[in-house]
Amino acid sequence: MRRRSTLSIILVLSMIALSLLSSYLPKKSCTGTKETALILASPKASPKATPNSEPADVDTDLNNDFYFDFPTYAGEEVIQLNNNNPCVEESDLSTNEYVLLSDLDSLGRCGPATACIGPQILATEPRGSIGMIKPSGWHTIRYDFVDGKYLYNRCHLIAYQLCGINSDERNLITGTRYLNLEGMLTIENQVYSYVVSTGNHVFYRVTPRFSGNDLLATGVEIEAYSIEDFGSGMCLHVFCFNVQPGVTIDYQTGESSAVETITRSNIEDESSDFIPSEGVTYVLNTNTKRFHKPTCKSVQEMKAKNRKEFFGTRDELIEQGYIPCGRCNP
Repeated sequence: MRRRSTLSIILVLSMIALSLLSSYLPKKSCTGTKETALILASPKASPKATPNSEPADVDTDLNNDFYFDFPTYAGEEVIQLNNNNPCVEESDLSTNEYVLLSDLDSLGRCGPATACIGPQILATEPRGSIGMIKPSGWHTIRYDFVDGKYLYNRCHLIAYQLCGINSDERNLITGTRYLNLEGMLTIENQVYSYVVSTGNHVFYRVTPRFSGNDLLATGVEIEAYSIEDFGSGMCLHVFCFNVQPGVTIDYQTGESSAVETITRSNIEDESSDFIPSEGVTYVLNTNTKRFHKPTCKSVQEMKAKNRKEFFGTRDELIEQGYIPCGRCNP
């Protein structure tokens, strides 16, 4: 009788613990996608990974726009989805570090990439060459008004700095320079800084979104959720558009052309009105949470409503969650 009573108490306490755990998960109404459901329900493995270990495979050949309502680009590179709540399940809250990559589909396109990012999985060596990889929709094309000249970058779904996986074709998509710098990099830096500063883990998922049979992704859906503190340190769900100002892109093939009315001189003329005030130490982009030197070219390119002058120190900005610009390295 005493043993049965003890077991009953343990069962009740376990149910209470599970209830409390559930209460910390993001409140959302999120149906996800068919690929997401596969990864959450039955991944092949969740091994503890290191920068030199092989990522696990997720076998999926599904048209990943089927369950996704594509947002419309209206000038903002990054927008929130689902009230910024990631689609996190209790099974995602393991702190075992891993990377799950989807097999390429029949068109050679990447699928969702999922990881538990932690201190042990971060890259420890300089990144090697990835020039041999030709993701779906790839074209080598230059425009003088694009930062770095080249329109397209080979964009890691799970950033190299976060997992140490470099030249795996399942982790690389064709993305614009704008997507890479103004969209994904800011979030990747935030996750990296959080893990390094706390030693905690982040559930991280990046899903490239292709419309129909397009070879070029319309954009990427990014979800991040810090595990040990139940999302208080990192909780986001955003969509980054695969666009480039001044360029018209054919997403079905990846071909592109410059917008006739937009030239480098026009861009400089339109943005040259902003002159930083005397004594300004940094200029902030309140949308991307990035800070720049006052002389950085990105300051002239950002929208006026997102631009804010700052007179404090670098450390103060980092404490507020801002990330240094990758172009001017303030």
